[in-house]
Amino acid sequence: MKNIAKLGMASAIALTAAVPAFAQSSEAIAATDLNIRSGPGPQYEVLGVIPGGASAAVEGCLSEASWCKVDFDGTAGWSSSDYLAVAVDEQAVALSTRPATVEVESVTYENTAQTQADQSAGAAAGATIGALAAYAVGGPIGGIIAGGIVGGAAGSAAVEPTTETVTYITTNPVETVYLDGEVVVGATVPQNVTTYEVPQDGLRYLTINGQTVVVDAETNAIVQVVR
Repeated sequence: MKNIAKLGMASAIALTAAVPAFAQSSEAIAATDLNIRSGPGPQYEVLGVIPGGASAAVEGCLSEASWCKVDFDGTAGWSSSDYLAVAVDEQAVALSTRPATVEVESVTYENTAQTQADQSAGAAAGATIGALAAYAVGGPIGGIIAGGIVGGAAGSAAVEPTTETVTYITTNPVETVYLDGEVVVGATVPQNVTTYEVPQDGLRYLTINGQTVVVDAETNAIVQVVR
């Protein structure tokens, strides 16, 4: 059975104390299990995952988009800066919303290095039908620090998928939809996007940008990512 990515309340609460100072270590901490992709966008292939609470080396970030070039445990690629945190005055701040006092190297992405698969995915994703929304106002990092809102959604869903439900989902694949934003636990799927029933009350599922997710049937918040 495939592994399922979750962020527990304990790791969310511990985030502020654990985040290193970016300027000193050139590292940032993942606020939740975070994809490492082959390019700076949700349409690119997933190469690996930074576990929630783990630190990754950050080479730099794009100036025009919320993506950073990272390396974790030998896997190099791109991760969403909305979910990479650094410490600012003992508070966790997303790299995408960092103050001017936090200096980050500016990097570029060379399109000539794209694989054919990346190009095809990029073309398909050009017709996005909406955007994933951060679970809490103020962004994903702020939501985690302020009362563990995102952590609660990710780690203590009202309904936990059973083994039978996960098996049903993995054996009944559905066509992917393309949404702006990274696929992470706690992000919310737009209400106009079609989701699918599972043999368990309170949950539905769909595939976003090539990744299958379980969502809360009432809120459309992603509660688990099936990997």
